[in-house]
Amino acid sequence: MRREIARRVASLGSIGLTSASLYRIDTSFDTLINAGPRGDEDMRSRSESLEFALLGLLSQSPLHGYELRKRMSAIFGPFRALSFSVLYPQLRRMMEAGLIDASEADTSRRSRIVYVITTKGKKRFETLAETVSPDTWEDEGFEIRFAFFGPTSTKNRVRILEGRHRRLKEKAEILRGELEKSPVGIDKYLEEWRRHSLESAQREIDWLEDMIKTERK
Repeated sequence: MRREIARRVASLGSIGLTSASLYRIDTSFDTLINAGPRGDEDMRSRSESLEFALLGLLSQSPLHGYELRKRMSAIFGPFRALSFSVLYPQLRRMMEAGLIDASEADTSRRSRIVYVITTKGKKRFETLAETVSPDTWEDEGFEIRFAFFGPTSTKNRVRILEGRHRRLKEKAEILRGELEKSPVGIDKYLEEWRRHSLESAQREIDWLEDMIKTERK
């Protein structure tokens, strides 16, 4: 039975290749696994981020693939959808690593494969929740970690928030410098976009400072 379920999971991973309208993805989640020439280390980091998010969801309750994708979209918004052609291969790898298990469950319409986190998977999630690196406060990594901030220790929550704060301060300084030295003839819309980006960065910096104060209390 388990071998048959694994076979079905493997077959699900190839569905999206022939139905672009259903499985099209707009942003970076497709690059979590298919990162191209960005290097093995970057690919591992992205795959780890996806693994962390899936383990976080499954630590709350068993879920089938469609529900996992739905909840990922709820966390990150409709423009950060996770394609099935990325989701199912990742779930298969996690099954092979013993982090999750799968079983068939009958619903009102049809039987579905439901994924359950294992004891090994719970330990892996706890380890990832306490791992802090520069990737943690980059845009993609920070969103995923913040979505599951609860299981992270207060000490590491502060470290992540402070790292994000430093990263945004650096970004704001770069944007401010670009605005100050804008050459004559630069497109006014590009300049306006830079100004908007700086304002957005500053708003997040202010929010991060409030969050850091709250966590330190």
